[in-house]
Amino acid sequence: MKNFNLIVTVLFAFLATSCVKTDDFQLPESKNKEINIEGNITGISAVKSNFNPETEEIYVFSETNTVMEACVVSSDEGGNFYKELVLQDKPENPTAGILLLVDDNSLFETYNFGRKIYVKLDGLALWSNNGVHQLGVQNRGDVVAIPPSRIDDHIIRTMETAEILPLQLEISEFNERDENLFIEVKNVQFNLNLLREQHHYTFAGEVTDEYDGERQLESCRTGASTMLSTSTFSGFKSLYLPENSGSVKGILTRNFYDDYFVIAVNSPDDFNFDEDRCDPEFLKCEGNNIRGGSLIFEENFINIASLSALENNGWTNINVNGGKAFEPGTFDGNRYIRVSAYNTEETPMEVWLVSPPIDLDEVSEANLSFEIMSSYDNATILSVLVTEEFTGNVLTTNWRPVDAVIPIGPTNQYGKRFVKSEIDISCLKGDIHFAFRYLGAAPDKSTTYHIDNIRISGN
Repeated sequence: MKNFNLIVTVLFAFLATSCVKTDDFQLPESKNKEINIEGNITGISAVKSNFNPETEEIYVFSETNTVMEACVVSSDEGGNFYKELVLQDKPENPTAGILLLVDDNSLFETYNFGRKIYVKLDGLALWSNNGVHQLGVQNRGDVVAIPPSRIDDHIIRTMETAEILPLQLEISEFNERDENLFIEVKNVQFNLNLLREQHHYTFAGEVTDEYDGERQLESCRTGASTMLSTSTFSGFKSLYLPENSGSVKGILTRNFYDDYFVIAVNSPDDFNFDEDRCDPEFLKCEGNNIRGGSLIFEENFINIASLSALENNGWTNINVNGGKAFEPGTFDGNRYIRVSAYNTEETPMEVWLVSPPIDLDEVSEANLSFEIMSSYDNATILSVLVTEEFTGNVLTTNWRPVDAVIPIGPTNQYGKRFVKSEIDISCLKGDIHFAFRYLGAAPDKSTTYHIDNIRISGN
């Protein structure tokens, strides 16, 4: 906070300055007058410093005669933000952001994207809710939105609309200090399993989306992933996710349970997906699509009740860091193999389940099939690979990924059904191995997978 009193005069005029553009929003004539802001001017970072994360006590501003300067970087026009303004300290290279709770609709009409405002702090309360710093008014043990009758007492709208330049970040760089900032992430795409012909996902219009739809974004540069979070009350919830790759702009925040970072966009216009996808080069056999009728290999885990039984059947089951691996499971009389990073502290958790050798030298029209169910889904972290030259070490083997369907499961419960994949492996010969690779990280990437009914058929 600046240690001197400053009187800031904000002139409501339709003149551009070097860093702002002319305001084209018409206010009632009575409001087009000079406004005097008397008091100590402070920034968002100084405001946030009043909250003690150790005690988590609500901090109430009283008799400080302090005003916070900020820019609006959210918009409720698309319905993805509701009765809240996301504020950051500067239009370019911001260092701090905060959420201001405001009990009013259509805030974008007055406090549009880029609008410079001042917030009178006395009478407001500060806390951290689900990992996000928020300003509002205290109501017993909560901080709630500023009521309509008090909005004008606390928020001063200037005539300045700044050009907001998003902070450039990689997914792997997401940090607590960047929460509530308007960011841009380049070279990303949605996970392929969200874009299948059988089921092309919407932003938040699926039957499993209760409050928010969360869709996995992946970096083409690093492979890191994050979630796009979209309200089920947004106006664009039923639009299909874009298929290509490119950049996305939005607010960096946390999911509802404060488990991981998410991005929330103001509108679909914040996507610029004009580049080709960057999926791995999947195995593609140029066969005649004729599936062989003879069963070459089968594993339904019906007799696999222990890890030793799994190994005795020729499976290699290994966590490369020595932790939890795949394990047998059963439900309603059905046996399967399962894996999850839930209730572990492994970051990362890399686990491989490798098949016994399967000789395809005398086999034609070979086809690999299996069934997968996803539960408590917070990221797609399972992949399927094959090799003709297994070294005995999963890390030194030359693996080839296959285009397996990895289902998107419910976020808060067990899955409802298994989803089948069928992979043409007719171009492979000799002793082949296939593998399921799980790459999780507790607690934010801990999806549970059940695998069953693995078969290879051919002629």
